[in-house]
Amino acid sequence: MTRSYRYALYIVLLAVVLAMLSPIYWLVQTSLKSPAEMASFPPTWWPSAPRFANYSDAVSSVNFVGALQNSLTIAFITTTLTTLSSAWVGFGFARLTAPGKKQLFVILLSTMMLPGIVTLVPTYLIFAKLHMVNTYWPWVAWGLGGSAFLIFLFRQFFAGIPKEMEEAAIIDGCGYVGIFWRIFLPQSWPVIAASVILSFTGAWGDFVGPAMFLSQDSTTLAVAMATGYVNDKGLPLNNLVAAGAVMYVLPVLVLFMFMQKRFVSGFSTSGIK
Repeated sequence: MTRSYRYALYIVLLAVVLAMLSPIYWLVQTSLKSPAEMASFPPTWWPSAPRFANYSDAVSSVNFVGALQNSLTIAFITTTLTTLSSAWVGFGFARLTAPGKKQLFVILLSTMMLPGIVTLVPTYLIFAKLHMVNTYWPWVAWGLGGSAFLIFLFRQFFAGIPKEMEEAAIIDGCGYVGIFWRIFLPQSWPVIAASVILSFTGAWGDFVGPAMFLSQDSTTLAVAMATGYVNDKGLPLNNLVAAGAVMYVLPVLVLFMFMQKRFVSGFSTSGIK
């Protein structure tokens, strides 16, 4: 690789990085603008006097703390139950034998082609008849149902574990439940990290589900932010929306920073035997 080619590659990569970071920069600088600067044209690239009070106003304008607790509770329930149920089902598809197992696995994967929004209204009617609306039980049920994509990841990872480990455990008197908890699950931290990040971000960023199943008093942070930052005329306060959005993405960024290595390795090893 010549030096000129290397420099050209660096320039292209730098341009791509700047293009990827530009929405984040625009979000941050918008969160520091005053209402007058928000209405100015042409728009300013950085506020003349950054207004950090927008962040405190974003917290006080809505039930930020209560909505944050609801979001964290739902994300924790969904992440924990989805990861455990997907791992257990993936273990069954990878290591157990039963009639029709391959056909069931194909049916499971085919459900990935069905958008979740299609089944949302029938699901709401079912939970409404069971008196589970405005509770956390829908997320418990969804978590216990697992995720087809995560089941596939766990199945691929568990299928690559040597069968000798399983046979040695059976000789020592360990059943399949013990094999799962003591041998397979402790070795699957890369896939667990991927499952935790995907499940958490999915539950954390969900807007339609909480808007349908929870009341305004017990809703999540996503719904509270989308409906609470308005002025007396009902127009959105975009600087407060941006400030709330900056705080909203912080938990996901922190989670990904701590688990990014295992997250990447989970995808790179789940398809390799």
